Amino acid sequence: MKSEDKCYIWQQTDWPHWEYDHRRLAPLLAQVHLAQGHLLGRMHDLGFDLRDQATLRVLTEDVLKTSEIEGEKLNPDSVRSSIARRLGVDIGALAPTDRHVDGVVDMVLDATQRHDTPLTAERLFGWHAAMFPTGYSSLNKIRVGQWRDDEQGPMQVVSGPVHRQKVHYEAPPADRLDAEMGDFLSWFNMAPQDDPVIKAGLAHLWFVTIHPFEDGNGRMARAVGDMALARAERSVQRYYSLSAQIQRERKDYYDCLEATQKGDLDVTAWLEWFLACLLRAVQGAGETLALVLAKARFWQHLAGMPLNDRQIKLLNRLLDGFDGKLTSSKWAAIAKCSQDTALRDISELLERGVLKKSAASGRSTSYELTPLA
Repeated sequence: MKSEDKCYIWQQTDWPHWEYDHRRLAPLLAQVHLAQGHLLGRMHDLGFDLRDQATLRVLTEDVLKTSEIEGEKLNPDSVRSSIARRLGVDIGALAPTDRHVDGVVDMVLDATQRHDTPLTAERLFGWHAAMFPTGYSSLNKIRVGQWRDDEQGPMQVVSGPVHRQKVHYEAPPADRLDAEMGDFLSWFNMAPQDDPVIKAGLAHLWFVTIHPFEDGNGRMARAVGDMALARAERSVQRYYSLSAQIQRERKDYYDCLEATQKGDLDVTAWLEWFLACLLRAVQGAGETLALVLAKARFWQHLAGMPLNDRQIKLLNRLLDGFDGKLTSSKWAAIAKCSQDTALRDISELLERGVLKKSAASGRSTSYELTPLA
């Protein structure tokens, strides 16, 4: 039973000795392992190039969605180009990137590509510095690459207008961070005492509960969780995005975190939610596989057809899911060419049957891919 003055999980006497009901989690855990094995088997049947394309698509979504959960929108082309550069995947013309996009990409890739190297305070500081290269979060100067100091008051997660904010959670005080993170990192680098997927769920919860940095804690907790999942799967390639699934279930994610952080050390309910969310992410990866295969089939169909760089770039944009309608003016803007050149590019593709005019174009004509026979 909790005493009245103990409001948060880290204030419990036995913190951080987690408890959970193995029997209750076992059926869900078995489903997760089955889905992971099925997905890895399907991906193994693909060639290296297609596996790289699948990884590129998943990591792009992962970086975009982990930022979106925190209300930050990154440029998809910049993210994709930054990842392609680092993975050595050829995607044609690369979009310009900036230090902020590169920083988030570097963190996510370091967590998954180097999952088998120890997680240390210095490594976390490097991730944090990469995420906030200017030393600012929006317009606020923050402590970068070091634990928070609580100079402005306790670290709280709040919502609502300034004059009547609701406090959802308050983290452990800054003077405990060295000890708290020391415990966490020792546990994280230890061989799993239980199922490694369970460890990923606990790592996510534990890190975000300590909330060791002034900003970026959610993104870093998800990167730490992804690192634990990569260790569990013993794979540097990612074929599903847990962050994208969390974004789809964002309200439930925050509600479950808040309830857990105000509860006792039995975190069965959190692990149940985490495993169910992970299962949906892995099962949803079939869509990624279908898109990668469809893209490969499209380019095989066009093999030998003379195309310029602008046409390749815009066709790839359509294959990756173009936002809105593709008009000649959008073509010109994206390809950085004149309207006349854009119309010439489009006309050639219309003649070859690669593009067709959209049925519902409205006042300005728009274009879409012609489905393969």
